[in-house]
Amino acid sequence: MRIDNDLKLDFDDVLIRPKRSEAPSRASVKLEREFRFLNSKATWSGIPIVASNMDTVGGMTMARAMSPPMLTCLHKYYSVDELAEFLGTEPHGGHSFMTIGIHDDDVARLDAVTSRTTLRLACIDVANGYTEYFVDRVKRIREAFPELTIMAGNVATPEMVQELLISGAADIVKIGVGPGSVCTTRVKTGVGYPQLSAIIECADAAHGMRGHVCADGGCRTPGDVVKAFAAGADFVMLGGMLAGHDECEAEWTERDGERFMQFFGMSSKRAIEKYAGGLKDYRAAEGKETLVPYKGPVAGTLQEITGGLRSACAYVGASRLKDLTKCTTFVMCNRTHNTYYGS
Repeated sequence: MRIDNDLKLDFDDVLIRPKRSEAPSRASVKLEREFRFLNSKATWSGIPIVASNMDTVGGMTMARAMSPPMLTCLHKYYSVDELAEFLGTEPHGGHSFMTIGIHDDDVARLDAVTSRTTLRLACIDVANGYTEYFVDRVKRIREAFPELTIMAGNVATPEMVQELLISGAADIVKIGVGPGSVCTTRVKTGVGYPQLSAIIECADAAHGMRGHVCADGGCRTPGDVVKAFAAGADFVMLGGMLAGHDECEAEWTERDGERFMQFFGMSSKRAIEKYAGGLKDYRAAEGKETLVPYKGPVAGTLQEITGGLRSACAYVGASRLKDLTKCTTFVMCNRTHNTYYGS
């Protein structure tokens, strides 16, 4: 056992200091970015905000609303026929990830879809990206599908980011262990890493190798999205912030005349019963269920997020989202709770 005494930070622990500059107007801030990926050699351009591959958020209806210019990670539970038909159409195909796990049937589904349509983006998604088996699987998928832009995760520390990039496997590494609004991994296992520090450290490792990172989880407000990009994230994935909208393919309920969406983590008991035949006796559920109030069309929330990003860039003198991290100075807040000392 060892203790890491370095201070680790979450979104609530900092603010971004405004600075005097020849600030652009909000309207002139460019949020679109263009990326060239290390291993696939492919390019992508757009606003790098990603809808999470949760089954109630990462649906085809959401993808139609998000893209272009944003991205959606489609959940794992669509059939090959549904995926081939959807991904084969533009403009959504070039802005939607097909999500898979690391089992043989996942790879078979990927092969079946790529044999029927041109697939550009794939997300290899597991809760624990620290196993040798996961790294090996990502490598093998890269070898079998060299043209795919691969996002893989989740991890939260630089050495695993480097492992996934050095292997020539991943183009984007997904960052976040336990920060999600309906994730209980930290409560059930005691394992995790404060998300802002995870982004800072992992982005630094990735960018030194010309790789990219996607911050996954922990954003509750547009300001948190700003902080994630300011910390160095190339992409930011959202789940809870996009829940409760018309575009969510979810079950709804009414209470006292108000409408609520049933929202649950993908490692919750409900999700495991729905997709994995029930909870096995050797594991615990690491997600929870909650009700999210109805929020209307997702366009309103997306406008709040992009508006917040433009305003933040203007406050620090960044004319492009790409420049935000270079213009950012984080200020430590008066931290009276949620203090982290190490991991």
